[in-house]
Order: sequence, then structure tokens, then C-alpha cells
Amino acid sequence: MAAKYKIKIKDMPKPERPREKLINKGPEALKNKELLAILLGSGYEGKNVIAIAENLLNKYPVENLADVPFAKIKNLKGIGHAKACKLLAAFELSRRVFSINTSPSPIIQNPDDVLAVIADLHKNKKEHLVALYLNARNQLLHKETISVGSLNVNMINPREVFSPALEHSAAYVILAHNHPSGEATPSKEDVQVTRRIVKAGKIMGIDVLDHIIVGNNSHVSLEEEKLI
Repeated sequence: MAAKYKIKIKDMPKPERPREKLINKGPEALKNKELLAILLGSGYEGKNVIAIAENLLNKYPVENLADVPFAKIKNLKGIGHAKACKLLAAFELSRRVFSINTSPSPIIQNPDDVLAVIADLHKNKKEHLVALYLNARNQLLHKETISVGSLNVNMINPREVFSPALEHSAAYVILAHNHPSGEATPSKEDVQVTRRIVKAGKIMGIDVLDHIIVGNNSHVSLEEEKLI
């Protein structure tokens, strides 16, 4: 067992703890196992709750998880009756929410379409790098916050961008981030980070279509400016 799964959540660095990560970055920044870990709450001696969540996902992929019977979930080590009830209640609530909100996922074809999806991004007081994941028809599959803080070519790992792309079987990725100064002009670092991610995407067969930088009342598309 990996050593990190033996560490109690309370002993992990605060930025890595699922609840703190959710509070600081929003739920969209969490991996599936981290979201499940918050619902499960606790692990047991020798295995923390993230490990239990990962084992559950290994046994039942996320797309099938909501249909797993109560009896099968409760019998998994580290879960039991109470946690199984909590999971099934969360899954059912999600079904009911999405049954009300049946509007189709938006089609992203230009920067204006991107801006409609990230309408509040410019309000953040820190830089937030967001990725939009699209299918082959340019339909939005998923939106995720990749990082919070100034973009740095040495700190943004392409793996963080493309891991959700693989998880959601995305064909394309569009990046967007805000400049808290309100000025949307791309920096040298913005261009360097983007080109590095574009290059990694080509290797993986996932195209990075654009990187939109937003200010208070303006935006810049690196693709339109021929910077990528």
C-alpha cells in the first residue's frame, strides 16, 4: 500500500486535504476520489478515507457508481451501513437535481461561448486557471479549476490539465484564466505555460484549442492573437 494512503487526513498538508481543497478551490477542483472521501468522512487504521474512496472507484467506475446496490456498497471494508446510506442519499439527490436541470451542455465554438461559461472568473482576487473539456462536437463535458495563484511554467504540470481530459474522454481542451489587475494583456509566462500545455496535448492526441485571458472589461484569445 502506498505510504500516502496510510497517512491520516488530519496529518496531511492542509492544501492536500479534500475539505480544505474544496473550500479554497471549489468542488470542481477535486478529483472523484476526493469528493467521495468527503462524503465517506473517515477511514480506518492503516488506510485513510482517500484510499477507501479510490478502492471503491476501482471496483465500481464513477459512471456506474450511482447504480450499485446498497448491499454491495455497505459490504466494502471501511464503508458499512452509515456511509453507504450517505453515498446513496447523495447519488439520489444528484439525480433529482439533474432531472430538474435538463438543459443541454453548451457548444463552445468561439471565445464568446467560453466567456459565457466562465462569466464570474474575472471577479476572483487571485489568478484561477480553468480548463474546459469538450467532446468531438465541441460540447462542454466538464469544467475544472486547475490551479489558483500566479501562472508559473515550473508549477503548472500538464498532467493536471490532461488527467481530467482522459477521465471525461475529452477531445479538446480550452484554457482560461483571469488577471486580478483587470488588464487582460497576456504575459510572457502566460504564453510559455500555454505553449508547454499545447505541446503536451499534441503528444497525447488532445488538442488545446485556445487560452482565454480575462480582465475586468476585456479578454484576449491567445489563438486569435496567433500566440499559440
